[in-house]
Amino acid sequence: MFSIFSPKNPDDEMKKAQALFDKVTSTKSDSREARGMRIRMGLMCRAHLDKSFVTGAEQTASWQELAALAIANGKDKPPLPEPSVFQKIKAGENDIYVYLPEEYAHEAFNLGARYQRAEIPALQAIETMQGLANQICLYELRLAEPFQVLQFLRDELAQSPDNQVTSGGS
Repeated sequence: MFSIFSPKNPDDEMKKAQALFDKVTSTKSDSREARGMRIRMGLMCRAHLDKSFVTGAEQTASWQELAALAIANGKDKPPLPEPSVFQKIKAGENDIYVYLPEEYAHEAFNLGARYQRAEIPALQAIETMQGLANQICLYELRLAEPFQVLQFLRDELAQSPDNQVTSGGS
């Protein structure tokens, strides 16, 4: 059977994603090809950050419902949701795994969770997430300009009458 017809092993795909991130971030070259690789990785990292933020908000909302139900039934709360260093994102026609080091992935997830719990307003979530993106783009990938994250939340904030989106529920 041809390998193009066999399903991809997620563990292998995750290893490849981490190896690609490590390769791109360790490349010292400033050739056109290396810059292109860094830009593509920056776009993938932006998608990872956005998805980690949304996942943190969604899983927190689900957890809150389950926790309330458990308390109402006299049971223990379920364990808190855990962030992942891998996110599956759409790249053209295919889904691919993207890796981010734990400190970035967990921070994005936790910011989404805090936003969902209304502990931080939209503007603070955007600013903090942009700080993460800036770190990745400027220091990990050595890009001259960082990519903008959470465009969906920026748009929502710009369209709100009082410019104050204060909680999750996106």
